[in-house]
Amino acid sequence: MNDTITAISTSLGVGAISIVRISGKDSIKIANSIFKGKDLTTVDSHTINYGHIVDNNEIIDEILVSVMKAPKTFTCEDVVEINCHGGIATTNKILELVLLNGARLAEPGEFTKRAFLNGRIDLVEAESVMDLIDAKTEQSRKLSINQLSGKLSQIIKNFRQQLLELLASIEVNIDYPEYEDIEVITNNNIKKEIANIKNELLNIINESENGKIIKTGIKVAIIGRPNVGKSSILNRFLDEEKAIVTDIAGTTRDIVEGQASIDGILFNFVDTAGIREAHDIVEKIGIEKSKREMDNADLVLLVVNNNEKLSDEDINLINLLPKKSIIVVNKNDLKQEIDLSDIEHDCVFVNTVQFNGIDPLKNKIKEMFNFEQLNRGDFTYLSNARQISLAKDAYNIIKDIELGIEENVPTDLIEIDIKRIWEKLGEILGETYSDELIDQLFTQFCLGK
Repeated sequence: MNDTITAISTSLGVGAISIVRISGKDSIKIANSIFKGKDLTTVDSHTINYGHIVDNNEIIDEILVSVMKAPKTFTCEDVVEINCHGGIATTNKILELVLLNGARLAEPGEFTKRAFLNGRIDLVEAESVMDLIDAKTEQSRKLSINQLSGKLSQIIKNFRQQLLELLASIEVNIDYPEYEDIEVITNNNIKKEIANIKNELLNIINESENGKIIKTGIKVAIIGRPNVGKSSILNRFLDEEKAIVTDIAGTTRDIVEGQASIDGILFNFVDTAGIREAHDIVEKIGIEKSKREMDNADLVLLVVNNNEKLSDEDINLINLLPKKSIIVVNKNDLKQEIDLSDIEHDCVFVNTVQFNGIDPLKNKIKEMFNFEQLNRGDFTYLSNARQISLAKDAYNIIKDIELGIEENVPTDLIEIDIKRIWEKLGEILGETYSDELIDQLFTQFCLGK
């Protein structure tokens, strides 16, 4: 943390502008040593300065330098950003000069890591920075920017403050029982306070599935026996000929994947090999992959033909369907021969011939995953496994406290569990953490962020 780091903060390649970022106590001095223009050590903070990068009096590039002095910067350190012309050779040369003059190449995510360690942002906000960079849809962008604004963090901080006040009251009762002007804290008082936090925390945990959907999208496995139109349906969702379509059964022998956005939610579609009794070794491998994709999917679409009776293979697949599944009856432009009167699963009739032929399927999916709620939500969701796991741990400890109160466990023992809840919620924010956790989290960031 005492050294000065640097990295290229823009994508390396041909472009109009590249940015070389420097952070640390020697940032301004290092930049000034390769800059021809104003003396950067004397300019005001948060100014942009015109000049040139030079190397032994040779002009390397015409640039603009942003100088931002601590503590009002992203890392809470002196930060310099050299805005140069885009291009691999120019950008790398400037980075090389910065390194030669005393900076160290930053590790992935080290700028954001310093912002966290210096108290500029908490861990939820730090994770949202990478989520914002990775956002592929408008909804995931909104979720990330909401977390970056600190709204979710403030909710967690409010929980911790309530717990802290409760702990303080318990401590006073234990240490100074002779005081008559303090409120006596009984197990019933604790139960009431804890119940309020439990209900609010449970609501956040239940809605965390919305955050997961918005952030990572919905994985959809398209299954069915050969030649029922699985690949055609995939192509209609993607609006491109991603999968090969022929009249020959078994054309798709491996997994074909594609992504599409529906009302701002990312869908990861997997077109699987037709499931049937196969003798071809390649087709057999594809079929086994198809069955695995069924197990890993958030939603399974079983495609059957409208103009054919259900086959034994169709019925076997229906019996294997998970709870979140839809039977897609394809080719509804042809005469109906299929009988679905005994089928309990949701069924949707579609075709890939008409322009809006799969719209009923899209509408059913939006209904199933409650898109209306997702679109009008305030995006204050837990959005990754680490946050959700810690929140669930805290919730389970609350349930243990309630059980303890019913069994008249002494208040000083209940106090220990309340402290554990306070610590678990603190881990969400990064108030308490291990060095290994922090290192692992920030190595997932891109270089220069």
